[in-house]
Amino acid sequence: MSHTASGLDILGAVLLLGWAVAMWAAVAVVAVADRLRPWVFRLAVAIVGLGVVGQLGHIQEHVAQVGYWLFHPNARPWMTPWGTGLANGFGVVDPSKPSLGMEILHFVGNLIFLAGLVGVTLLAGRALHTKARKWGRMGVWMQGIHGLEHLVLTLSVWLGAPRAIGLSTWFGLLDPGPGLWTYRVWWHFVANVVGTVIFAIAVWHLWHERDELSPEPLERRELATV
Repeated sequence: MSHTASGLDILGAVLLLGWAVAMWAAVAVVAVADRLRPWVFRLAVAIVGLGVVGQLGHIQEHVAQVGYWLFHPNARPWMTPWGTGLANGFGVVDPSKPSLGMEILHFVGNLIFLAGLVGVTLLAGRALHTKARKWGRMGVWMQGIHGLEHLVLTLSVWLGAPRAIGLSTWFGLLDPGPGLWTYRVWWHFVANVVGTVIFAIAVWHLWHERDELSPEPLERRELATV
């Protein structure tokens, strides 16, 4: 991976990081709101929508990597030009560690994805028996574990480990080469495909249960119990 980052690369990395920070700030606001008022409801919907957009961009990177691997199974993992640019932008944090930018990029991408799943769970949180809530919580658990994997990979490189340490590198025991690259490419591909399917099912149920989850029916049910 190139160690040279252009101004556009750095700008893209800053904007992507800002996207993740903004989504988690919105998640915090929705989580502490005392009730699902209309503006809170719209904010939660925006979180889910941005999560969908972010994951579409994230999953295409892994699909592209697997597609490249199918034709070049012994080559180093490939990244799309825009993925490489963003990784180079994040890499300016510490240019002495060539793979750090790539690790940060995937960690930030997973934070955006996880925020979208949390948004589904928060939206469905007041209606405890909805299928959207069930699938959202399932996705939060799975993507939380996956996000922790990326955090460990990122920190291990940042702290100076000779290679990234995590489940997808067999805790750093696999030597660099086709074996490690193949294992890691497919490990993250499968994890993201499964997570994306869960997210899609959660959003599908969220759409079909939207009338039950909207603030107006909830307010009527609350008044009825007073």
